[in-house]
Amino acid sequence: MKRQLTAMTVIGALAAAMATAGCSKQEQADAKTATRDAVAAVKQDAKEAGAEASKGMDQAKDAVVSTARDAKGAAATAGDKIGEKVDDAMITASVKAELAKDAGLSALKINVDTDHGRVALRGTATSATARDHAMALASAVKGVVSVDNQLTIEVGKS
Repeated sequence: MKRQLTAMTVIGALAAAMATAGCSKQEQADAKTATRDAVAAVKQDAKEAGAEASKGMDQAKDAVVSTARDAKGAAATAGDKIGEKVDDAMITASVKAELAKDAGLSALKINVDTDHGRVALRGTATSATARDHAMALASAVKGVVSVDNQLTIEVGKS
């Protein structure tokens, strides 16, 4: 809209200049000044429009960079979480395998849960020795940070 008004101003100034062709030198000088001023205004408007467009492009670029950075961070966080879950699942499977290898332990009676490398043993053991041995086996598995031994001893079972 502003450009249309400026263009109309220039056209008006040019028309005034042409109409003053038969006018006095002072009137012709005034018309030239008006035309020069109108052209300067158009140039200034164009310069401002270019600056605004450039500013808009910079803002768009910043928004794209920021969005990409956020997406990268979210992907890294999601990848870390998936990696932790896979690591925990591998630890749980390894502890269960170690318990199953031992004839003195009933792997079916021991529940193994892992969260961030922390293993929880729940269920029953046949003796205090078996309970301690289950804890030692779990502690020896790669990636285990700690073991919470919540195994209870079955009375009368050996």
